[in-house]
Amino acid sequence: MEIECPYCGKLAALVDSSAVYKNSYGMIWLCQPCQAWVGVHKNDGENRPLGTLANDETRHARTMAHKRVDPIWQSRHGQGLSKNKVRGSVYAWLAKELGIDPEDCHIGLFDLKTCVRVIEICATRQYDDELVQ
Repeated sequence: MEIECPYCGKLAALVDSSAVYKNSYGMIWLCQPCQAWVGVHKNDGENRPLGTLANDETRHARTMAHKRVDPIWQSRHGQGLSKNKVRGSVYAWLAKELGIDPEDCHIGLFDLKTCVRVIEICATRQYDDELVQ
């Protein structure tokens, strides 16, 4: 598998996460020149990336986007609905707000601009609980 860096176009290397963290948390795809990385799916045998490579600014924006989106579904989980159902509904709503296909609605795939849009959407628009069926 080859993963191309969206910032410099070079190929990322599959390395242990201790290359960027003090401890090892598993493997990551790393573009050393850009310090852009992404984790991999654990135990799938293919080292598929969890999203796209992200530099420091994009990683921070993705964290902030999760801090806005996750409380929406987390506050509704446990009200007789499964986590997957509620989370899926929130992401379907977000996909509609972003004007993208729900299959592409994963914060780990979002660039900086899209993360900023997610933060704005969550701050200014109301999620409709009736979307959860």
